[in-house]
Amino acid sequence: MVVQADEGLLTTSSVRVLVATAVPVERDAVAQAFPEPARTAPLPGATLHRVAGFDLIAAGVGPAPAAASTAAALTAAALDGAPYGLVVSAGIAGGFAPDAPVGSLVVAGEITAADLGAETADGFLPVTELGFGTVTHRPPGALVRDVAAATGARVGPVLTVSTVTGTARRADALRARHPGALAEAMEGFGVAEAAAAHRVPVLEIRAVSNPVGPRDRAAWRIGDALTALTEGFGKLAPVLESWNPHEP
Repeated sequence: MVVQADEGLLTTSSVRVLVATAVPVERDAVAQAFPEPARTAPLPGATLHRVAGFDLIAAGVGPAPAAASTAAALTAAALDGAPYGLVVSAGIAGGFAPDAPVGSLVVAGEITAADLGAETADGFLPVTELGFGTVTHRPPGALVRDVAAATGARVGPVLTVSTVTGTARRADALRARHPGALAEAMEGFGVAEAAAAHRVPVLEIRAVSNPVGPRDRAAWRIGDALTALTEGFGKLAPVLESWNPHEP
């Protein structure tokens, strides 16, 4: 474990960690996992909240804002000579029943852009089958296993979508294209793209607030999911303190 000085405070994190959420309420849920108050630092177009060796940012809703804000934070850190060693996409998400019930935690074994591609007469084609880019990022396997063991999170693909699923038909189509998918959210792939551009490992952890399928606001349990996110990060922090970034 490496002890690092950070503006007069000592932390025990062996790597600098950037946590990107979509909105401030998710960022604040992560911050509540730690007893000390967060300090703020300005970034172009955003504000970092620093707490217990973690830098937290509300990066925006959707893959494009999340990628842009995460890239800005990564670039600023690199220019300061203190690059991040890990980026975590975190927040609440829809869970695919029955594998990821409301209130559960999910850690991504794969972060996949589920609707990046083209619709054809024969069905959906991911952008990779059109000869472009990538649609999946894979977090470090050892870290995923350790996080799951510490937090009780389920492990499986987490899908990034630009349009949240609101029908049973689309939920079924996503599960057919992505067997084993546990959750869908809107930022993970964007965060992962920014991390990949900086050659920084990425992790995604989500607390399930609602089932993926027909849009039913009465079934949402956002408060329960935010509480699960806070509790999950309380258990996650010691894992990151002992994580070896050179492990696959």
